[in-house]
Amino acid sequence: MALPLMPKATAVWLVENTSLTFEQIAAFCGLHSLEVQAIADGEVAVGMVGLDPVANGQLTKAEIERCERNQDLRLKLLVPDLPLPAARSKGPRYTPITKRGDKPDAIAWLLKHHPELSDAQLCRLIGTTKPTIASVRERSHWNAPNIKPRNPVLLGLCTQRELEEALALAVRRGGVPLTPEEREAQDREEGGYGDESPYSEQEEAR
Repeated sequence: MALPLMPKATAVWLVENTSLTFEQIAAFCGLHSLEVQAIADGEVAVGMVGLDPVANGQLTKAEIERCERNQDLRLKLLVPDLPLPAARSKGPRYTPITKRGDKPDAIAWLLKHHPELSDAQLCRLIGTTKPTIASVRERSHWNAPNIKPRNPVLLGLCTQRELEEALALAVRRGGVPLTPEEREAQDREEGGYGDESPYSEQEEAR
């Protein structure tokens, strides 16, 4: 059975904002009714902010009211009819035009905080090229005076999970900054994008 996004936070909201029974909330959120009761008693999920399933499109107000009127009914999760995104194939990551100007900032942040990452890893994380990385590292980038290190996760260029996976790989490799020779060898092994990219350096910064 499909579960709502952040089931426990959703249960908190339903406990606080509806008259549904513990059993109804538990069935919808994939929890035990005793756990839902503990949430209501303030013994579990203390301080957790509830997640409104109506606001995020997982329930309708009418569906909640339908089940409030009959304790034997169970909430039905809304399933979006939008097509799921296709898995990303190997190759340069597509970045929306509005975010391409953030790439040099993201590169600068990664070079500063995680020098153990190889250039190939940086290319895959934020969809850039080795020449762009080199220009940021050597401060020869055409927009170097305006580059400010910013977290690529907060910029929306990669996910926290992708960054953590890249760091885990770097740790397995030894977790130390690479020399230029080691970086080049590692990039060849991992298969970075090199000079191949659908965007020029100027296009990435626009």
